[in-house]
Amino acid sequence: MDILFLILGFICLFVSILGSFLPVLPGPIISWIGLLLLYFTNAVPANYWILGITFFITVFLSVLEYIIPAKGTKKFGGSSYGIWGTNIGLIVGILAPIPFGFIIGPFVGAFLGELLYDSKNHKRALKAATGSLLGFLASSFMMFLVCVIYLGLFLAIVWQYKSELF
Repeated sequence: MDILFLILGFICLFVSILGSFLPVLPGPIISWIGLLLLYFTNAVPANYWILGITFFITVFLSVLEYIIPAKGTKKFGGSSYGIWGTNIGLIVGILAPIPFGFIIGPFVGAFLGELLYDSKNHKRALKAATGSLLGFLASSFMMFLVCVIYLGLFLAIVWQYKSELF
């Protein structure tokens, strides 16, 4: 049973790295589940400090994932219309059956939102949409980094208890 938990945990961590770029898959959450599965084994004693701290980081980043693109829009001069457009575009982009909709959606949403606010200022709308895109890329990079760190933590724990696991 330990090997099953180990394999499932590793699969979760691998999938979470993909999920750090695809908003459909919650990368850090899947990664944390992979760590949790490791502690379900009989060989690895439960470490509630590691699980608690990583859980807090996971929840915090999951919230930030939706805030950062909107903040990027605001930072680049976007209005509340652009922020709403970013959020609506993110949801539409995730649900739309187009490639890279999760990237295109917030960009187009911020652009259209800014055009609703001021239809004559295309430059400002494009700048706000660029801020949305940069915010998305920044949040994706943070998710990727955390997922890779969780994978490293997983591998370090497996290495530490390799004699009991195998």
